[in-house]
Amino acid sequence: MVVVKKVKQESILPSVCEDEGENEEDFRGIAIRPASRPRSLYSRGSVNGQRYSTKEKNENDYVLDERPPFDPTGHLCYREACRMLNVIPVSHFLRNINQSELNMMHCGLGTQGNKALAVALETNTSILKLNLGDNSMEGMGGADIAGMLKENCYITEIDLSENWMGENGSRALAGILLENTVLLSLNLSGNHLDEHAARHLAPALTGNQKLQHLDLSHNKFGDMAGKILGAAIAENTAMKSLNLAWNCIRGKAAIAFAKGLGGNVFLRTLDLSYNGLGKEGAIALEEALKHNNTLEDLNIGYSKIAYLEGAIHFALGLKVNTTPRILKMSRNPMQSAGCFTILKSVQVNPESVIEFLDFTDICVDQEFEDFFNTMKDTLPNLQVEHGGKIKTAPKKVLNFIQKHVIWTIYLCHPCGQLKG
Repeated sequence: MVVVKKVKQESILPSVCEDEGENEEDFRGIAIRPASRPRSLYSRGSVNGQRYSTKEKNENDYVLDERPPFDPTGHLCYREACRMLNVIPVSHFLRNINQSELNMMHCGLGTQGNKALAVALETNTSILKLNLGDNSMEGMGGADIAGMLKENCYITEIDLSENWMGENGSRALAGILLENTVLLSLNLSGNHLDEHAARHLAPALTGNQKLQHLDLSHNKFGDMAGKILGAAIAENTAMKSLNLAWNCIRGKAAIAFAKGLGGNVFLRTLDLSYNGLGKEGAIALEEALKHNNTLEDLNIGYSKIAYLEGAIHFALGLKVNTTPRILKMSRNPMQSAGCFTILKSVQVNPESVIEFLDFTDICVDQEFEDFFNTMKDTLPNLQVEHGGKIKTAPKKVLNFIQKHVIWTIYLCHPCGQLKG
């Protein structure tokens, strides 16, 4: 701000200066105008698609009509946007606006509060990691955040989980993923995303070659979504970790997704737990593991891989794969025999690098324990977690149970006699 002169407002024209003792040449080429509000700073931003700016100065001061200073934090834009949208500024945001990491989770922003925040973040150059989880922004809020990410070239990690964005929010964010080349991590967990959202996200996953970590857990992806996302994963060349836990990927969808996994040579971490892969999924994963040579961390816990049959198919793929380090198969009804089969496939693979096997909530027998103890010499770093050892009843108790069962059958037989 450049102060030219203090004089009475009514004595000066907007573009001509005439006063005693002053030379017109001193103001040649300078347009001056009166100010009407107290002195303050400039702020600029946009609300509802309209640009705005505030200019406040001391009364009777005349200033050059110059460009306002750049606001690298967005502090002034945020306050002005809150005033225009009639929302209360969040003090936590104002206190931490200069930090590289900002956690705004559970702040109850809503759609309007989120809009004001997005205005400020457009020009912010400090925040690199942002958490906006559980703020009820819905589809409209997702669109505002997408618009912000189009302008902001500093944020590399953003958490938008539990915001009920649905298809509208996913459509806006998918469009930005095709343009944004800075974002490395995106969390969309718990946003009620379904097959329609998958149709928007699939082209983004295929076209974006910068995003490395994506969380789509706790959504509604079903059979069609599994096929769509599976094909997109096969084409992606940047993704390192993908979380699809707590969805409805099963049957044919599991097969299609496993085929996509087999074609991907960049993914390092995959979470498919709580999806009900079943026997078909286990067979598909067998083929995927035979071709994939990059996956290091796989979680297929609670995937309904039943007893020995499903475990055998998965173990055949694990038998030839040399990259997995962590394998989680907790809460699958494959019993001790299934766990033994998985452990045996690790033992017969001379190039196996597995360090941790998770069989949580699956009880194992003494045979499994004995076999694991023999492997400690060849694989000293291998750790196995299970649901405890099955307690074998004493021999006297077993004999009593056997006799009791025989007498029950004898008494219940219509002829009163035992067969054979």
